[in-house]
Amino acid sequence: MFDAHWTSLGRFLRHLGLAEQDIEDALQQVFLVASDRLDPELPPASERTFLYRSAIHVAAQVRRRYGRSREEPTEDVDLAEEAPSADDLLDRQRALAMLHSVLLSMPEELRSVFVLYEIEELTMASIAEILQVAPGTVASRLRRAREQFREQVDRRMRMRRAP
Repeated sequence: MFDAHWTSLGRFLRHLGLAEQDIEDALQQVFLVASDRLDPELPPASERTFLYRSAIHVAAQVRRRYGRSREEPTEDVDLAEEAPSADDLLDRQRALAMLHSVLLSMPEELRSVFVLYEIEELTMASIAEILQVAPGTVASRLRRAREQFREQVDRRMRMRRAP
């Protein structure tokens, strides 16, 4: 369970607005809760639902507890791969910063659905189960989140081009 979900849950917590230094502690909290409450015979789909639902609750607790400003996400570069150029790295860093900024500008209920669907690639049915809302609610939140995302990206791109 740990190996299968650690990376995706960490990415999810980052997109929920946790500071980089809080993510590992939050992940540990999620897995501690899971070890106390999950039935070992639980099917993997239910396991994932439980972990994402727990991650949402833990993220809210961490944000309330620390009230820290949010950091821009960073992504490790695998040195074994062909090294990207400095321009490519800068473009990638700017794109990640814009993504993070746009996500943080969205209300949490829309951001959660958007991240789970578009980034984590979960189904709407899984998201409905994780968030404990009706499937229609997931669909409408996803539609509104996509609209807000497009508007925010377009606005930021226009601001970049303006003299």
